[in-house]
Amino acid sequence: MRWVAAVFSDRMDAYADAVATALEDPDPWHGFTGYIEAACAMQAADNGFADVLTMTFPTAKAMEKRRNEAYEGMVRLIGRAKATGRLREDFDPSDLVLLHMANLGVVNACGDAAPDAWRRVVALMIQSFEAPARAPLPASPEHDDLYRAMLRAVPAGDTARKPEQNR
Repeated sequence: MRWVAAVFSDRMDAYADAVATALEDPDPWHGFTGYIEAACAMQAADNGFADVLTMTFPTAKAMEKRRNEAYEGMVRLIGRAKATGRLREDFDPSDLVLLHMANLGVVNACGDAAPDAWRRVVALMIQSFEAPARAPLPASPEHDDLYRAMLRAVPAGDTARKPEQNR
């Protein structure tokens, strides 16, 4: 799995930088939506990296460390957006993982036939995140269950550790 870090470390840095840029935005809602648009655009532009955002690679320690830093930034970003009243209260960090998984599906399904279709899906998702909520959401996936879903591409025999163990 070292090849993953070698191939995608620069892209993971760009992803983490998108979170940092969003946190610097004086308007928390604009920062939050700008992050979503930037991260989903990265997925659409780079098929290989699109998968990396929806998987975890426990043996690529430097890349996972950078991902964890970005995740912690996203949690702060979510808190800031909620504090403004613009982000629905029941939004959960796992919702961003699900968004990336959904965006990946759209990007892969549409390919060159409708390469910008992801933009509409992302806009629809952003609008659904905005407060006030029209109705309550079903429960978020359990953290361990979502983590197992992100491990789907790890080869058998590779020892998987939870994100907090990768720090």
